[in-house]
Amino acid sequence: MGKKAKWSWTSALVGAATATAASAILSSKPRDPTFHLISINLTSLKLNFPVLDAEMILTVHVSNPNVATVRYSSANMSIYYAGCLLGSAVVEAGSQPPRSCQFLHLPARLSGLELAHHAKEFLADVARREMVLNAAVDIEGDAKVLWWDHRFKAHVDSHVTVDPVFLDVIDQENKSEMMLLNA
Repeated sequence: MGKKAKWSWTSALVGAATATAASAILSSKPRDPTFHLISINLTSLKLNFPVLDAEMILTVHVSNPNVATVRYSSANMSIYYAGCLLGSAVVEAGSQPPRSCQFLHLPARLSGLELAHHAKEFLADVARREMVLNAAVDIEGDAKVLWWDHRFKAHVDSHVTVDPVFLDVIDQENKSEMMLLNA
């Protein structure tokens, strides 16, 4: 019949190294981070005659599912109500270890004047105890894998329903999309 194949340690080691490298490449494929608004805490009301501006802290749970530490620059999150810019929140520059979760505390400021322009809708939301807010942010940074720095840009859109009386988060839908940038 045919020749009997010889078993070789060299072939076994090359095969194992190839399988390990393929596994590492597949597991290092960039994945989108996840974001979840945990709470909204009112910190102050400031008189901006004739209305009040609100300052608050947004607590956001962020997950990094990737195999690399992510470093990101500061960014401003825009917060919308009834299609108009209501305020913003500041995302401070920082980093997050691989395959980890952490809480970010984002200082936010909402314009009472802009809310006054939508007084009818706001009063109806207060009576219904449901207020829909939308938010968007673009965050840039880099992730170092071995000796390569991979630049990225993450875009996050959030659709959040809150109780305008107690500021409880009722429901939310968050979509994030990460794009790798050319160096």
